[in-house]
Amino acid sequence: MHVRSAGSLPASVLEPAVVTVMSEMGLDLSGNYPKPLTDGVVRASDVVITIGCCDSCPIHPGRRYEDWELPDPAHQPLETVREIRDQIHARGKTLVDSLKKETTLP
Repeated sequence: MHVRSAGSLPASVLEPAVVTVMSEMGLDLSGNYPKPLTDGVVRASDVVITIGCCDSCPIHPGRRYEDWELPDPAHQPLETVREIRDQIHARGKTLVDSLKKETTLP
């Protein structure tokens, strides 16, 4: 499984609060930068999770799409960003579990 984070209109730098709360989970994002969600990335994906993408994300038949309604962490206090992080983490675990079940079915 390969996970990629990208945006339809990415900022020029990562949100500092996001870097902080992800470091609390042991993930160092300090050397990362926002990446665009390109047509090629979507074409190479089996599952595409969108968060507030609306009509600006590329859509291709045959891909599984899920839209997770979550607030934008930009300019939010740390506690709010932690809540967003935790929601994404929980939903991601649920998604992985469902994908594992799908691949082990006869």
